[in-house]
Amino acid sequence: MAVGLLTLELYLPMNDSLKGKRSILKPLIARIRRDYNVSVCEAEAQDVLTRAVLEVACVSTNGTMAHRHLQDVAHRVEQWHGDAQLIDYYIEMLG
Repeated sequence: MAVGLLTLELYLPMNDSLKGKRSILKPLIARIRRDYNVSVCEAEAQDVLTRAVLEVACVSTNGTMAHRHLQDVAHRVEQWHGDAQLIDYYIEMLG
């Protein structure tokens, strides 16, 4: 069994309130959870209006599958045409 952790750093250029940030992130998190069956949470920069860091966790039978699954998530977020722009991402394998 392998556990993968994907960290997504997002830029929210048009945001000016915490309520606006939540309205951007909530549908994105719901879409990732629904489409990829992974766990997602906002991990850092919770008080920063124009930046968000999401952590995505995936458990799989082997490390290669988990890594590929998390890469798919990152590429989908990168192509998403919402109010959030992907700045950077990195994948860490925990087991």
